Amino acid sequence: MKSYISKIFIGAALFSMTGLVSCVGDLDQLPNDPNSITSGNFGEDPQKYLSEVMAKCYSSLAVSGQGGPNGDSDISGLDGGTSNWSRVIFMLNEFTTDEVTWIWPDVGVFDLCTGTWGSSNGVLQGAYGRLYTHIAVCNDFIRSVNDGTFTIDAQTKPLADQFVLEARALRALSYYYVIDFFGNAVRAWDDMKYGEVPPQTTRAELFRLVTDDLEDVLANFKESGVYGRVGKDGVEALLCRYYLNAEVFTGTPMYDKCWQHAENIIKRHKGGFKGSGLANDYLALFCASNDKFAPGGSLQDQNEILWTIPYEYPYTESYGGTMFFIAAATSAASMPTVLYGLNADWSCMHAREQFADKFNFTGGVSADGRTYLWCTEKQGFTKENDEFTVFTSGYAAIKYTNVKADENGMLPRNTYVDSERGFTFNWAGIGEVNGLPAQTQEFASSDFPIIRLADVYLMAAECSLRGAGEKEKGREYVNYLRSRAGVDAWVKDQFTLDNLLDERSRELYWENVRRTDLIRFNKFTGSSYTWAWKNNMRNGGAIPEYMNLFPLPSDVVATYGSNMKQNPGY
Repeated sequence: MKSYISKIFIGAALFSMTGLVSCVGDLDQLPNDPNSITSGNFGEDPQKYLSEVMAKCYSSLAVSGQGGPNGDSDISGLDGGTSNWSRVIFMLNEFTTDEVTWIWPDVGVFDLCTGTWGSSNGVLQGAYGRLYTHIAVCNDFIRSVNDGTFTIDAQTKPLADQFVLEARALRALSYYYVIDFFGNAVRAWDDMKYGEVPPQTTRAELFRLVTDDLEDVLANFKESGVYGRVGKDGVEALLCRYYLNAEVFTGTPMYDKCWQHAENIIKRHKGGFKGSGLANDYLALFCASNDKFAPGGSLQDQNEILWTIPYEYPYTESYGGTMFFIAAATSAASMPTVLYGLNADWSCMHAREQFADKFNFTGGVSADGRTYLWCTEKQGFTKENDEFTVFTSGYAAIKYTNVKADENGMLPRNTYVDSERGFTFNWAGIGEVNGLPAQTQEFASSDFPIIRLADVYLMAAECSLRGAGEKEKGREYVNYLRSRAGVDAWVKDQFTLDNLLDERSRELYWENVRRTDLIRFNKFTGSSYTWAWKNNMRNGGAIPEYMNLFPLPSDVVATYGSNMKQNPGY
C-alpha cells in the first residue's frame, strides 16, 4: 500500500518552491513569485502534474526539504532533522511536560525541557517557521488552482477540487498548532496577494477563520480512501481537537460540538477490538507495518489511524518523524537495539518519573500492556530522574519500532532472552534469525499517526464528563482502551476528569497532545502539579501562567515592528 505515496513523494522532488526557502523572519509572508511552484508545461499532463504539486503539501509534513534527510531544508536556522514538522511539534508539546525529556543540553531544547524558554529560543523560531512554511505551501496550491494559474481541464477538475479540500485540511492542521502554541499570530490565507504581509490577528479570530473553513471542507469532502492522504475521518477528528480546546483558544467552551463530531466518527467504525473499530494490538499501531491501520490500508475493520504521515525507507528519509522517536529512545549500550529494527541509537530521550508513575510499576513491571517495550530496573534503568544528562536515569519509554506485524495486524510473539541485561521480550519480526527480527534499516518505515480513533474516544469521554454527552457512553469508550491495555475497567466512581487526564497520557503519550491537555486541565503552569526538572529544579517548581503560550519569535516581532504585539510576559 505504501508504493503510491512513495511515488508521490518522488514526484514532489521534481519541482522547487524557491519562494519559500528563506529566513525565519520571512516565513509568515507569502511567496513573491506565483510561478515558483511550476515547471514545464502543466497542460501536457494536468492530472499527473497536479498530483506532483499537491505532493508538496503532504511531503512537507514528512521531510524537511528536498535534499535528503538533512539537506536543502525549506527553512533555515535549524538543521534539517531538528526542523522536521512532527519533531518540532513534539519538542514543544512533549519536552515541555511531565512525559519525556531530552538529556543533551542542546541550545533551545534544554530550555524547553526545563521550562525556561524565552522569545529568542531557536527551536521556537524553527517551529514557527516550519508551521508557516507549510501553511504557505498549502495556500499557494489552493490559490494556483482557484485563480487559474493552473490550466485545469474538465477531466481534471474533480481531482483539483478534491485536492483543494485536502490542502485546506492540511493548512488547518498546521494552524491548529499555530493557535495552540502562539495564540495571537498572523493570518496568512489564500485570498491574499503574493508578497503581501499578513496581519496579526487574535487567537479567537484565527480559531473562527480556520474552524469555519474546516467545517466547509467536511461538508464538501469526498472520501479519498487513499493511503497517505487525509480522509473524512481525519478532517472531522481535527475539528474535534479544535472544539475540545475551544475554551482555551477562545474563552467559549464548545464541548457539544466536539461530542457530536466524535460521535459521527465513532459511528462509522465497526469491527476490530470488541467491535469498536480500534486495532486489536496497541503495539502494532506504532510498528513498520502500521500502514495497515490507516485509510487505504489492508485492515479497514481496524482503521484506527485516521490520519498518518507515511514513511517508507528508502523513499522517505528523515531525522525527524518516527526515526527520531525510535533512535532517541534506544541505546546499544543498554539494550539490544536490533529488537527495535533500526540501525541507529541516540541514547538521549527517556521518561520523566511522574509519567512512569501513572503505569503503577512494581519491580520494573507494569500490568499495562502499553509499556511492554519499555526498559526499566530489569535492564539497569531507574525510574527517578536524578541525573539530567544520564540516559538510564529515567525509564526508556519505547513506543515506536521498525519491525513488522503479521498480516492480521498482530506482533507475533517470539521469545528473545538476554539474561545478562534482563530482556525476556516476546517480539515480532518477519524472517527472524535466532529469535531476532531480520529487518534493520538506517531510517524508519513506521508511519507517524497524527490522530487515532483512540483519541476520538477519549475526547468524547471528556466531553461527557464536562456535561456535553452521555456519561455512561463516555465511560464505555475509555474502557475499550483500558481493556485492550490489559488493565481493569473503570467503575462509575473512577470515571473522573483527573483520572481521564492520566488515561490520555497513558494512551496517547508521544502523540503531541500532552502540553495541550495539561493547559486545558489547568495543570501546566503554576505549582499545583510539578514534575522533575520543571523550572530547572530537580523536584520541579512553578512556572508563570503566561507560559501557557509560547512567545512569538523575537526575529518575527522585530520584522513586524509596531504592527506585531508580543505575547504577554515575554
